[in-house]
Amino acid sequence: MEINRYLVENKKIMDIQTRKIHFIQKFLALNNESVIKKLESLLKKETLKEDSHHISIEQYNKELDEAEAEMDRGEYVSHENLKKQMKKW
Repeated sequence: MEINRYLVENKKIMDIQTRKIHFIQKFLALNNESVIKKLESLLKKETLKEDSHHISIEQYNKELDEAEAEMDRGEYVSHENLKKQMKKW
């Protein structure tokens, strides 16, 4: 624990796991309801941002169907043709 405190106090770079553990320890020591609410709000907001990058299963299936239709129509570049094109770059 002393090492973590030293790294934080001296603003050294820590790996993400160490930073999360340190954050949790600080959070558990909090008694200020206002600060806890702000952190909860921030976490919810940031989690929603991350979740917004995901698509629904319906959208996923639609995109798969569209990709398969493109393949059926011959609208793709084979691996061999792509390698040939890349050699020209």
